[in-house]
Amino acid sequence: MTTTALDPDGLATGAAPPAYAARPAPDPIPTSRLLGVELRKMFDTRSGAWLLTSIGLTALVATVAVVLVAPEESLTYDTFAAAIGLPMTVILPIVALLSVTSEWSQRTGLTTFTLAPRRGRVIAAKAVCALGIGVVSMLVAAAIGALGNLVGASLAGVDHVWDLGALQLAMITLATVLNMFIGFMLGLVLRSSAAALVAYFVYQFVLSGLTALLALLQPWFADLQPWVDFNYSQGQLFDVVPSAEQWAQLGVSGFFWLVLPLAVGLRLVLRSEVK
Repeated sequence: MTTTALDPDGLATGAAPPAYAARPAPDPIPTSRLLGVELRKMFDTRSGAWLLTSIGLTALVATVAVVLVAPEESLTYDTFAAAIGLPMTVILPIVALLSVTSEWSQRTGLTTFTLAPRRGRVIAAKAVCALGIGVVSMLVAAAIGALGNLVGASLAGVDHVWDLGALQLAMITLATVLNMFIGFMLGLVLRSSAAALVAYFVYQFVLSGLTALLALLQPWFADLQPWVDFNYSQGQLFDVVPSAEQWAQLGVSGFFWLVLPLAVGLRLVLRSEVK
């Protein structure tokens, strides 16, 4: 009777190890799938669904309110667009904010970043979806405003006034998207729905009110305000097509209030531990 010596791996001494087929590396998740998933995640929660539904509802309510209470001379396309756009400037940044913070507040981040380890691609997909929702929402608002202008002027028996051109609509859309990315930035920096919502309302209403009061009381700040107050310089897009100086003011204030914090928030997301 003979014995065969085995090595620690269970192979006969001197025997060649068996050949194993190389396991192919999985294909990376396509960008189109990431976009589809992130877009769906903006709709499939109660808060997200109601926020997006409220965009259409507030547009309809604002249109009906203008038709019912506005004087005949105010039944213009600009009036309808302003009435519809005002609530959207508040709601859309919250949609962008929650699209980021939900990964932490609903504890889905561990699953998301395990399936898609390159966090930058996930954040980029969220940003593209936020941009798409902002642009589509403004197109819907423009269409509802046009319909309201047609109906309102017809019911009042006055001429239709189309006092808002395509370039002005583009500037309003740009202002709305920039405001939307303020919410997106706060979501990246704070990564908490409650904290980011509080910070957004402080920025949008408290801080802008304080800077307006300071500009009113201090003449030196009135000249400086467009360069340091992003909310103010961004708000100019709703009124006029900016001049070269106003574009520069928007760029300088936007760098400090949006671009720089956005870069900090992105770095925090890429390096923070997800639990």
